[in-house]
Amino acid sequence: MERSENEATAQPRRRQVRRITLWSALALLLILVVGTVWVGSRALLARDELVAAQATAVTLQKNVVAGDETAAARTVSELTEHTAAAARLTGDPAWRIVESVPVLGRNLTVVRELAVALDDTAREAIGPLTQVAGSVALTSLTPVDGAVQLQPLVDAQPAIAAATTALLKAQATIDALDPSGLLPPVRDGLSQVKGSVDRAAGSLTAVNNAVALLPGMLGANGPRNYLVLFQNPAELRSTGGLSGALAVVRADAGRIELVQQAGATELPIFPLSVLPLPPETLALYRERTGRYIGDVNLTPNYPLTAELAREMWRRGFGTQVDGVMAIDPVALQYLLGATGPIEMPTGDVLTADNVVQVLLSDVYARFSVPLDQDAFFAQAAASVFATVAGGHFSTGTMIAALERAGAEHRVLLWSAHPEEQAVLANTSLAGTLPESDTDTTRFGVYFNDATGAKMGTFLQITVGAAQEVCRDDGRPTSVVEVTLTNTAPADAAATLPVSVTGDASFGVPRGNVKTLVTVYGAPSMQNLGVQRDGVPASYHSTTDSAYPAGGPTYPVSSLDVELAPGQSTVLRFGWLGAGPFDGNVVTQTTPALNIKNTQPVENICETAVLF
Repeated sequence: MERSENEATAQPRRRQVRRITLWSALALLLILVVGTVWVGSRALLARDELVAAQATAVTLQKNVVAGDETAAARTVSELTEHTAAAARLTGDPAWRIVESVPVLGRNLTVVRELAVALDDTAREAIGPLTQVAGSVALTSLTPVDGAVQLQPLVDAQPAIAAATTALLKAQATIDALDPSGLLPPVRDGLSQVKGSVDRAAGSLTAVNNAVALLPGMLGANGPRNYLVLFQNPAELRSTGGLSGALAVVRADAGRIELVQQAGATELPIFPLSVLPLPPETLALYRERTGRYIGDVNLTPNYPLTAELAREMWRRGFGTQVDGVMAIDPVALQYLLGATGPIEMPTGDVLTADNVVQVLLSDVYARFSVPLDQDAFFAQAAASVFATVAGGHFSTGTMIAALERAGAEHRVLLWSAHPEEQAVLANTSLAGTLPESDTDTTRFGVYFNDATGAKMGTFLQITVGAAQEVCRDDGRPTSVVEVTLTNTAPADAAATLPVSVTGDASFGVPRGNVKTLVTVYGAPSMQNLGVQRDGVPASYHSTTDSAYPAGGPTYPVSSLDVELAPGQSTVLRFGWLGAGPFDGNVVTQTTPALNIKNTQPVENICETAVLF
């Protein structure tokens, strides 16, 4: 059969189409191959630039620490050259085209975005910051003739604020890069850079906060008065310990002086709370929180504690302070590591090795009258203050000591000036209730003495928290485990001073330790109950809210525990999460004397069925 004319002409056309398609495919393949080779070569060059930038950053850090501003400026220029080159190498059109290739493309996108973020950081954060580094060096924070030079800090504020904003922007960009499915070299590089940027962002944020706060708080715009609460963890309170010794510090144009001291007994127990208490505070910690200076920190909400203490001091002495600081003897121990030994007017010598023992144990054996104890505490505080205010310390060691004390919540600070308090609220100094996020669930574990004595030196505490999914619906079960041990000698009632054991006037036999243990779950959690030594225990279930009003509401479990000398007990607090969670679980605790926040928690699901 003869083919039609249409069929005869169609076949060559099909062959022509096939040839065009083939050549097009070959051309596309060639473009991809050439593009991949091109991009691969540029990737290697970009890698070299980023490696060089990392080495240059280390050199820059050494320049800044050494105070060599000329070398630092030269190193910054070199650093920005490397990061700019890496951004250029990863930003051309060929690179963007190959980013569309499956698997490989996503790795290239991450490398490009990482290079751009680092280049932005070098230009917008590191460069400007280096220019003012000399004015905010550690040595510039050391008091000279009793005064801190404030003008360099004021001058550096704009540059440091801009650098912080730029670094936090880069941090957000890098945090948004998903490491899952990346090739190992890219994933490892991303992890390394993320860790470095996170550390830098944390440090720079702290510097920015300090530079923003210090001039005003140290009296750049007029005198400031601050009430200092010396917390005694031998008699525990939620934020540390009973405030038995008090002082007012005045700051004026950077000059700091101690202007007044008092003992807790010099303020009355007010007939009614000096400020209205939140209903939840009344239910958990009673009205005494607002009536007695030694009990203002029964609540773990330090801003509330500070406001109550400020009002009590105003009523008692007529001075309206600008802020309230709390500090404990362990923080003083850290500070003494920077100052060296300090001699008191009594002839006693305080050192980092003995200050806790002297202030929390020896003083009670030496003085039986509370007023004499308070006088010794006042002299110790004045001696330490005079040394620090005089600048007689290692600045680097002092900064490290303050950072450690702040991280352990042994130094707390509240400002009556709203703009300053807004900055403080986001720092470890704020003393606020723990805040959970998408990565970490945080529990609050707080202790208040119910012995009416100074037996906290014998209370050993270990705390731990963990989480498992024990239910079919995927909701996680969390357990906070608290182990308490009374390490007092068996003959404590006969051998320890009454000022340490108490006189049983609160119904607790001498030598025993009675403690109110209060655990705060995350706001979205359901309270499952409490076990003591493996048996369901009677406890108080309630709620508490962050202060000031408007914050989240926390589920709370609370119970009293009384231990005779040598006795120990294990408490387990159970909580049910609202939905699936796969992050970290940590605890924020009262900074007691003998506390370890490392206790492992096991058999969570086995425990859960007993709640």
